Amino acid sequence: MSRLDEQVAHALSTHGPLAGRWPGFRPRSGQTEMALAVSDVVQQGGSLVVEAGTGVGKTFAYLVPVLLSGQRALISTATKALQDQLFARDLPRLTEVLKLPVRVALLKGRSSYLCIHRMEQARHHPLASQAVWQRALSRVEQWAQVTRSGDMGELPGLDETSSLWPLVTSTRDNCLGSNCPRYKACHVNLARKEAMAADVVVINHHLFFADLAVRESGVAELLPTVRVTVFDEAHQLNEIGVNFLGQELSTTQLLELARDALGTGLTLARGLVDWQALSHQLEVAARDWRLVAGPQRGVTRLRWGDGAPQGLDAGEWTAALQRAGQALQSLALGLDQVTELAPDFVRLLERAQALRQLCERFQQTADQEVVRWAEVSAALRMVQAPLDVAETFMRLTASPSPQPSSSGESAELQPVAQAPDARAWIFTSATLGDDPHLRWFTGPCGLSSARTLRVESPFDYTRQAALYVPADVSSPGERQHALDVGRLVLQAARRIGGRTLVLTTTLQAMRTIGEYLQAHLDSGLGLEVLVQGQSPKRLLMTRFREGASQGQAGCILVASASFWEGFDVPGDALQLVVIDKLPFAPPDDPVVEARGQRLQQQGRSVFMELALPEAAVTLKQGAGRLIRSESDRGILVVCDERLSSKGYGARLLSAMPPMRRLTGRDEFRQALDALQPESPELPPGL
Repeated sequence: MSRLDEQVAHALSTHGPLAGRWPGFRPRSGQTEMALAVSDVVQQGGSLVVEAGTGVGKTFAYLVPVLLSGQRALISTATKALQDQLFARDLPRLTEVLKLPVRVALLKGRSSYLCIHRMEQARHHPLASQAVWQRALSRVEQWAQVTRSGDMGELPGLDETSSLWPLVTSTRDNCLGSNCPRYKACHVNLARKEAMAADVVVINHHLFFADLAVRESGVAELLPTVRVTVFDEAHQLNEIGVNFLGQELSTTQLLELARDALGTGLTLARGLVDWQALSHQLEVAARDWRLVAGPQRGVTRLRWGDGAPQGLDAGEWTAALQRAGQALQSLALGLDQVTELAPDFVRLLERAQALRQLCERFQQTADQEVVRWAEVSAALRMVQAPLDVAETFMRLTASPSPQPSSSGESAELQPVAQAPDARAWIFTSATLGDDPHLRWFTGPCGLSSARTLRVESPFDYTRQAALYVPADVSSPGERQHALDVGRLVLQAARRIGGRTLVLTTTLQAMRTIGEYLQAHLDSGLGLEVLVQGQSPKRLLMTRFREGASQGQAGCILVASASFWEGFDVPGDALQLVVIDKLPFAPPDDPVVEARGQRLQQQGRSVFMELALPEAAVTLKQGAGRLIRSESDRGILVVCDERLSSKGYGARLLSAMPPMRRLTGRDEFRQALDALQPESPELPPGL
């Protein structure tokens, strides 16, 4: 055992510094096993993929060996919430307990920081006359005087959905760079400088991939100097990477350009160009293009081969794209007349030209090695992307990250000479696959040769949790299935006083079940039905976690999508999780379809190698919402008889925690009774 291994084992032991100074810490064999594996790859180099079950304590399992190694490290997360937690809580406390003089920095994407230049311009924006908008801007201006970091997350009451947010922050598209009059005071640059001087830098996956694509946030500059890179919440890497490493054109980009051109033009060059007309022309073109896609409820992905996305008229689609290109060309000609007045106009001109080129590119046939689709919601978004990030990570893990080009412009990843000390890459999550080799993750991420490790959860699932697959619920394909799920949830939630999370695979099922519960739940029972989309996500999570505390009503939360993972509710506020059906990805999703076609061409099974592993991982994520601590108890209900009747059900069951099985309504009823000592009388029909 090396000296680092000994230090790691001691730190996580009964007599180590954490046991003595960290409240609630206790040694866990799985955590130590993972930490020693991380220690080994930090010393030897290479790639390590670790699936660490809920409760293992994977954060400490990688932080302790990384910090004790003294190596410079980059830690990337999928969510800003975990990023902030690592920077503000875990790392400061851990370095203090371990008595390590480690400098830690936080680096987010450009749009997370206040842009002083754009804030100063915002007073002249056409919206500035609105009283609500003025009050919000005044709060930003006051905060700007005292903030050190410029991190917009520090400003309460303002989030990314605010119309003000994009006007006081910058993006890669509208940042003026070194030509900005407030360049020296730029919060992004200051954050980047702190990152370059730090021992440990905390970033997120979005920033990591955005930087690889365009070399604009400092990560590419940082990577060659970092010995250890850790990806937490690594199960999201492939999907995030696919979106960032491709090309995108959206109505949002066009409308933002029109808005910025109008505001800047009226502020700095009023009367020289007809800014109102040019902006209006681009806005109309963007909205007309969106109308071609027709009415869509929620977010819909449309397949796109040649001509136009599925179901859309090719002639109308091409004409709309051409009108957008013409509007961009007109705007570019106007901007070209005033570029000498301010660097703002130079950047606006570059944006207009780049978007016009994308309009032309999306009228051409896509390459064979990419997938192209249109995403329709309130906005319209065209995306052309690789099928996975395998090639990117094979290059990265085979050698140090490439140096940015001398010009600072985009550059393809190129292999470079091996560093004297081998780089270490650690990828970890609670859900990375359903087989010992974690192929669901390692394949798309180009890590087939990486060392893999699975560390089981320390929770006693056979004692703490039960699984029930009702046999008397209609099949998922039948129209009444969602209503049957709603009736089961209503009866069970009545019995245990709420404390129920319903996870659906579609927005339609979510709405149907939510409306049923809201219509049929007796007001006298003192239960509150929460439905995703009816209130902000943060408020829903806060209210649900409160549960029936402080005299409040117990809660039933009906949700989809983002609530399947990252929603942590330890304790009695959540004791029943209901999943409406097995989470198979829609076969007509263009990305899923393209990946399936590739497998077919290789003579492989689409269902066994794509659909089933994907469903297993998602099911595991949903099931993981139930038990979050050693004292939690609860029941998981999967309202899909295929889990019991189909041959592939055994594979799905093996991917989930080993819960005891309930075989009928009587056992289900008894298990519900056991969750609450003072349960009310059994409602009729359960």
